[in-house]
Amino acid sequence: MKNTKNQILMPVVFALLVVLGIFIGRNFMPAHSGSGNPLMIYPQTNKLDALMDHIVEEYVDTVNREEIEEAIIPEILKKLDPHTVYIPAKDLNKVNEELQGNFGGIGVQFSMQEDTVLVINVIPGGPSEEVGLLPGDRIVMVDDSIIAGKNIDTNDVMKKLRGEMGTQVKVGVIRRPSLEVADFTITRGIIPIYSVDVGYMVDDETGYIKVDRFAQTTYQEFLTALAKLKANNCQQVIIDFRGNSGGLLDVAIALCNEFLAAKELIVYTEGKAQARQDVYSNGSGTCQDTKVVVLVDEFSASASEIFAGAIQDNDRGVVVGRRSFGKGLVQQQIPLPDGSALRLTVARYYTPSGRCIQKPYENGVEDYYHDIYNRFEQGEFFNQDSVHFDESLQYKTKSGKIVYGGGGIMPDVFVPRDTSMITDYFVDLRRNGIIYRFALKYADDNRKELENLRTANAIKEYLDAKNVVADFLLYAKDKGVKFDKQQYEQSKEIIDTELKAYVARNLIDNEGFYPIIHEIDDTFQKALEEAKKL
Repeated sequence: MKNTKNQILMPVVFALLVVLGIFIGRNFMPAHSGSGNPLMIYPQTNKLDALMDHIVEEYVDTVNREEIEEAIIPEILKKLDPHTVYIPAKDLNKVNEELQGNFGGIGVQFSMQEDTVLVINVIPGGPSEEVGLLPGDRIVMVDDSIIAGKNIDTNDVMKKLRGEMGTQVKVGVIRRPSLEVADFTITRGIIPIYSVDVGYMVDDETGYIKVDRFAQTTYQEFLTALAKLKANNCQQVIIDFRGNSGGLLDVAIALCNEFLAAKELIVYTEGKAQARQDVYSNGSGTCQDTKVVVLVDEFSASASEIFAGAIQDNDRGVVVGRRSFGKGLVQQQIPLPDGSALRLTVARYYTPSGRCIQKPYENGVEDYYHDIYNRFEQGEFFNQDSVHFDESLQYKTKSGKIVYGGGGIMPDVFVPRDTSMITDYFVDLRRNGIIYRFALKYADDNRKELENLRTANAIKEYLDAKNVVADFLLYAKDKGVKFDKQQYEQSKEIIDTELKAYVARNLIDNEGFYPIIHEIDDTFQKALEEAKKL
């Protein structure tokens, strides 16, 4: 009988699960006839290694040891917490890029427009700028392979353009109005992955910084953004961690240190094999007198929560938004011999008041991540009274204000999610990417007229004068989204604002996007109000 790969692997994986605690009996069949040697695992040996040796050497069919190990390791880790994970060797570089803050590439931001790679932005000083690539260029070939019109997805494009630093890639480019393909040979270089999305002055005294994650370069990026704001008389700063899933612990500590006076507790960690370690501010922070408001939501986790907890527990500023994710575990990345890695939870962290904000995970990974959906169903996103904490996990900040452990950072000022402008018509536009696609097309078609507009306000005024929304509605109808007048009127403000924000992003990146989108951002507007009270 012919065995498939799965038919071979499944009994092997099942056998390994026996070692993990699934009891199926004490008697074993002989490993092979004639020898009389039963399959035995002696107590003094490593059971997993011994079992794998027997399977590889004596199993009836040939099996791939590496494949079995790759299949079983995640099963073992499921017995632990949701944040202890195995990273296969093939994925490690990609995973590490997010934390390292750079990769090898050609230095362009691009988007797919009708099966063609459209260059949105060329990174200043990068390899593509050096050879003369420009925003609006269309990359149609990579290393003599045609990629235009091939239904290629974004990830495949990135794989072709990224590579080891110092290696070369040839790209074929069409630059309007010409239809001829021009060839560029580009030597890949170090391309930064920015973790601070934007830093800009909201008004004469208030600055805003959006931090996307905590990577190796985040602290320096943050200092650069702060310096720009302080040069413009920034007296209070809004720091936005919404959607920030965390990253490096030491980077979160460094950011906190900028805002705290000397000898204030930032965080402490403790684990079975790690003694308690207290981390205090050193008094060298550049923003000790700067008023601060921190934005969090249900997707703010880990390092974001360390920062928010330190600000809240030290009564240093105001936290605004919705209850954060609730991750209070610390991982250490351990390299393995084959180039893979284990991210092992080695400690819990505690905010200055002594609270651990890790939410429960005893019911497994699926239930753990389903918690966000449960919060939504229970009305927590819309009503502060729907948030319930265990009274036994009550702690106090320096001033005596009550805070809670056991499941995220509860903001000082709760802002419900606003769904008043969400209609089926708007959802259809979003689902089909119509707003984004039109904004990309409009910016590309009108690049010459728009290229001298260098502020969000200037772009917005231009688009208002051109009545761009009317063009958009025709475009949406042409793309198959049926117009609904009543629903459009209800969603008009969010459609109009997103449209202008995305056009601005395609022209001047996030410096154009955020100042416009913040006009309909209730949490941001509340934060601005709170900042002026400090």
